[in-house]
Amino acid sequence: MERKMKYFDAHTHVNFAAYNEDREAVILRAKEAGVAMNVVGTQLDTSASAVALADAYEHVYATIGLHPIHTAKSYHDPEELGPSFAPPSRKASDGQGKASEGKGRSGGFTSRGETFDPNVYEEMGKHARVIAIGECGLDYYRCDETTKGLQKKVFIEHIELANRLKKPLMLHVRPSDGRDAYDDALGALKAHAKVKGDVHFFAGNWETAKKFLDFGFTLSFTGVLTFTHDYDEVVRNAPLDMLLSETDAPYVTPVPHRGKRNKPIFVTEVVRAIARIRGQDFDEVAFQLMENARRVFRF
Repeated sequence: MERKMKYFDAHTHVNFAAYNEDREAVILRAKEAGVAMNVVGTQLDTSASAVALADAYEHVYATIGLHPIHTAKSYHDPEELGPSFAPPSRKASDGQGKASEGKGRSGGFTSRGETFDPNVYEEMGKHARVIAIGECGLDYYRCDETTKGLQKKVFIEHIELANRLKKPLMLHVRPSDGRDAYDDALGALKAHAKVKGDVHFFAGNWETAKKFLDFGFTLSFTGVLTFTHDYDEVVRNAPLDMLLSETDAPYVTPVPHRGKRNKPIFVTEVVRAIARIRGQDFDEVAFQLMENARRVFRF
């Protein structure tokens, strides 16, 4: 990738249906602004489309995997999957992507569950433009006890795939309360991982952050930093060389663009927030975050 790229959106979903009308314009506008990006898959089809985008644009890379909520039937998110079978009215998406849609749990609006096939993902993962495996992990936010075991099994299969391919992991970890999913995820990593990676959309406290940092995982942050102070302690205390910037677009749009669909170009607002929280120069932070991304994802 050309060195003129100044910013890296470590986790974005421009492969989702939310961009069907203007995907190329969004991607090219990011390039004009010096923003490179990692397009992240959430199941087989969005992983394949992430790879296709990485093939088509020099400033785009791909991550492939099965999101933990897609290991079983889950909420239908029109931003991800398109409007088919979605309810006529929709609610705004919540924090870690994957919106709570329409009628919710009782309405029956579900996406398909996918059986993780390591062989299929391994072939896809050999592609030179695939820089990580994920987003994978544990999501207990809308999870009942019967699916926790399946999530953990599939997570371990992702870890083993990343080990074989020698590529970093892109983690999605969302607790139901406190830090339960974080502790469980870290336990699985310590037992099985031979590679490191990034904790996407980190939403834990400093105590939890230190555990992942000590294990060698970076933490990435979104536009949430622009409208809450919940994670200021982590951003302030973590070593700068262990942080990444991301949008999780089309979700969690940063200030001053709240109310609009998020885009990779808005990652600059995340960088600005990290610099503000740490009391450091914007250009210095932007440079280091890009260097961090190059180191973690080896591009």
